[in-house]
Amino acid sequence: MPITILGTFGAAVYFFAKVMTDYILKKKMIDKGFVNDDTQAIFKQHAADNKYSSLKWGLIIFFAGLSLIIMEYVPARPESPLPYGLFAVSVSFGFLIYYFLMKKDSK
Repeated sequence: MPITILGTFGAAVYFFAKVMTDYILKKKMIDKGFVNDDTQAIFKQHAADNKYSSLKWGLIIFFAGLSLIIMEYVPARPESPLPYGLFAVSVSFGFLIYYFLMKKDSK
């Protein structure tokens, strides 16, 4: 358990530092005048790629939570693989919904 807590904390610190350093780098580039049309296109492309990131993670977490709720009411033995399978299918279903929404949006 301590390894999980420390690993999660370390990952959170890493991603926070990465986001902050990227922001600071972009801000300094703009302030120094290094931003031309090519650089602006890269910045805009990166922002467009993350346009639906919240939707993806929202769907995944929603279906993962839904599977945990369903597992509470499904009787299963402790050594049964049913909870793992239900969780995997549920999270995969969330990914599939996201995929079809993005496919529909890209057309």
